[in-house]
Order: sequence, then C-alpha cells, then structure tokens
Amino acid sequence: MQCRNCGTEIAAKALICYKCGTATTEAKYQPASLPRASWLSGLLPTAVALALLVAVTVYVERTSNGGHASPTVTYVGVGVAVLIIGIRAYARRRR
Repeated sequence: MQCRNCGTEIAAKALICYKCGTATTEAKYQPASLPRASWLSGLLPTAVALALLVAVTVYVERTSNGGHASPTVTYVGVGVAVLIIGIRAYARRRR
C-alpha cells in the first residue's frame, strides 16, 4: 500500500505512514465543530448601545437647564461608554 500523502510504500495494515505521519484511514470520530461567532455579531450590539447612549446624553443635555450643557451629564455619558467598551474587551479576552 502507498501513503496517500507522500507516496511511500507502507504495510497494508499500517494505521499511519512511518515517514510523514499521515493517517491511512479517516478518523472514526470527528471533533464537534464549534459555532464561530463573527466579529459583526459582537460589534453590532455594542455599536447600537453606544449610539443609543450618545442620543440619550445629547437629549438630556439639551432638555436640562434650559439648553445649557451640564458637564456632569457629559462625564456620566462618557464614563458609561468607556465602561461598555471595557466590558466588551474583557469578554473577548476570556474566550
């Protein structure tokens, strides 16, 4: 019998090629394939959450204090946005 990878003559009952290590038969059991999450599936909810946060922050700034921007509202909005991005980065590292 010949190896299907390198063409070396091997024994008829060999399980692997002694030269290149290729299996002579297909594996009896294949590992389960894991569903791959695309980068878009994680990015889309984050982008929507950040856009909604910006919209709410702008709305609250314009309606409070007669149109005068309050720095506290801006700081809270930026802080929450940074928190969302930090949580997403932490979740990606744990995968």
